[in-house]
Amino acid sequence: MNGNEQTIEAEVVEIDGVAVEPKPKHEESGKGAPWARWGNWHGQVKRLDARWWPLWVVIGFIALVLFVSVGMVAVVLFVTWRIVAGLINAVASLFLPSSAQLQRR
Repeated sequence: MNGNEQTIEAEVVEIDGVAVEPKPKHEESGKGAPWARWGNWHGQVKRLDARWWPLWVVIGFIALVLFVSVGMVAVVLFVTWRIVAGLINAVASLFLPSSAQLQRR
């Protein structure tokens, strides 16, 4: 391919007998850039699109299930730790003298 190829530009006036409306030219300045219009998003961020409510329900349900399951695992680990610590303390108390026996009167 030759780097000096010419580009031919043509304006479509009519297709199959139907007139074609020309597209408006976009501004090349920074005002037309999407990042420059971020101030308009302020009101849109606060409201959720009603068409997406089934997705939010599913995501909320999954989050609730994860939250409850993590909480239950934490409770099971805590109860298991308390039982193991109690058993170790009970076995250790059989071999170690109590503090009442160490005191002299």
